[in-house]
Amino acid sequence: MQDLRNKAAIVTGASRGVGAATAHELAKHGVSILLAARSNVETTKIAAAIRDAGGSAEAISCDVSQYADVAAAVARCQEAFGRLDFLVNNAGLIEPIALLADSDPEAWVEAADVNYKGVYYGLRAAIPVMLEQGSGVIVNVSSGAATSALDGWSHYCSSKAAALSLTRCADQEYRHQGIRVVGLSPGTVATGMQIAIKASGINPVSQLDPSVHSAPDLPAKVIAWLCSDDAAAYVGIDVSVRDETVRQRMGLTA
Repeated sequence: MQDLRNKAAIVTGASRGVGAATAHELAKHGVSILLAARSNVETTKIAAAIRDAGGSAEAISCDVSQYADVAAAVARCQEAFGRLDFLVNNAGLIEPIALLADSDPEAWVEAADVNYKGVYYGLRAAIPVMLEQGSGVIVNVSSGAATSALDGWSHYCSSKAAALSLTRCADQEYRHQGIRVVGLSPGTVATGMQIAIKASGINPVSQLDPSVHSAPDLPAKVIAWLCSDDAAAYVGIDVSVRDETVRQRMGLTA
């Protein structure tokens, strides 16, 4: 894969799961990482581990549903590392899972704020910096739910669909100014989110055997690849981790 050394990235939702794995994966490729999450307890530990391994990383408390927090993270990345090359909009919520008539309005909106507004806030804060640099890559972590309807997931499906539309709009507006915006559909991943899905028992996803879920390392590798120029052809869409063409181009299949 293309050398990513001397680049800098913000990864949201970086305290666990795909976000934490992505921070580690990008750091392996020499990227300086700002780990962002609502609580910086776990991200501080992850940042320390990255530094212990010879990488460069910091942690910041950031609620992506608050624009001021996201803007502050972008500013901190510039202060700490001198630039912002990659933004991984990974933060997402699926709880509480409930049918529409049973859903809690405040909790429903909170999930939408993180999954949809959080992506917009990331785009809004990062794009001006990337325009000034003349380059940048934004990866919005999406889901197959963006194009599906699943019982109990109205908040998640609709907000991921809205985020996919943002990916398309941002690509259309800024592709020709050196900024690449792309989504990643990671499939089912063995994270805490799957525990909540399994416990709900509401739709077919909750019935999946845990053995079918991929480890967070797999989508993390694809995200790092999407940040490279090797993936320059992928813009304005949701790329699927299950796409055999993508796996072949990354050397993940024979």
